Order: sequence, then C-alpha cells, then structure tokens
Amino acid sequence: MTRTSTRRGRPPGRPPLQADGPDQRERLIGIALALFARNGYAETTLAAIAREAGMTPAAVHYYFRTREQLFETIFDERIVPMRARVDAIFQEHADDPVAAFTRLAERFVDVAVEQPWIGPVLFTELLSGNDLFKQHMRERTDPTRFSALLAAIRRWQEEGRLNPDLDPALLMTTLPSLTFLPMAALRKWADDPARRHIDAGVIARHAVALLSQGLQPPRA
Repeated sequence: MTRTSTRRGRPPGRPPLQADGPDQRERLIGIALALFARNGYAETTLAAIAREAGMTPAAVHYYFRTREQLFETIFDERIVPMRARVDAIFQEHADDPVAAFTRLAERFVDVAVEQPWIGPVLFTELLSGNDLFKQHMRERTDPTRFSALLAAIRRWQEEGRLNPDLDPALLMTTLPSLTFLPMAALRKWADDPARRHIDAGVIARHAVALLSQGLQPPRA
C-alpha cells in the first residue's frame, strides 16, 4: 500500500519567513526605514526594498501593496505610539514646562536608542527638497496639535515660566537637534578621540543641562 505523506505544505500565496530571522514583515519595515534614512522616502520604492531584502517585488507586495500602505503601517505602529508618550509628558507636567521639556529631551534619547532610524529619517526628510514624506505626515496629523503646543509655550512665557526670548517654533526644532542628531552620529564618532566618550547618557545629560539654563526665565 502506498504511504500517504502527512507533511503539511505552506499555505499558497504567502512568502516564507526569512530562515532563522525575524518576521518578514518587520524585516521589510526595518529595511524600508534604513532606505528612507539613506536615500529619502521619495527615492525609496517597493522595488528598491525588494532588492535590499533579496526578495521579488511580488513577495514584498504580499505584505505592502503600495509604498503609501507601508507608510501608513510605519505611522500607525511606530510614530503614533511615540507621539502618545510625548503627549503624556506634557499632561504629567502641565504646570511645570521646564520639567516637561527636560523630560522630553530625555525621552527623545530613549526613543533614539529604541528606534535608531528616527534621527536619520527625521533629518534626511527635514533637509530634503521633496515634500512627499512631510505631506503624508501632515495628512495624518491633527493640524491643531502643533498650534496648541505653540500656544501653550507662549502662555507659559507670559506667565513667567519660560524664557520669553525663546521662539516657540524653534524650540520644537532645537529639541530633536540636541538629541536625535547626536544619537545618529554616535557610530561615526566611535573613532573620534574628542567625541568617542559620548554615549546616550552623555547626550541626555548635556541636553538637560542646556535646556535647564536656557529655559529658565531671567532672574529679576
């Protein structure tokens, strides 16, 4: 009698997971973020992601039909949780803006450790002449969120809780510059005698020290 094999086959249509590697979907997101940082979002196609992953475009399309769907996934799963944690800081320190901003600087360093792509992507897209990434961000962001924060900063300045010489919009650019930018440079500084001592802890302490002096209202 012929023996019938009991081995179960792979479900049709689904590409196999990377052998001995992380889930393929997460792997593709990681590759996409690395390419965003290196080449910019506008120049990173699904075909480029497939080449970097050693996969066929059809296999990548199984997970993400379009680049926009990939962006939505990254936004929902990576960016939204980070924003929620930032909002929680301002809720926790609603009456102490200096504490809120210094804690935010520390949080940004933590984020850069947990998500090393964020700094390179942020600054690549900030300096990019193509606004596609920023357009996608604007489409998924409550337009009143940033304006409400700027209004709060101005109110704190009027109440004497923050230095009135600070520009509210520039303050929100200064924080990533103090944290995400040096965190992104750590690998390049490893062989620099003047900077190789710098690590996440040094960056956090430096940012907090600078903010603590720059955010305090002038003494009478």
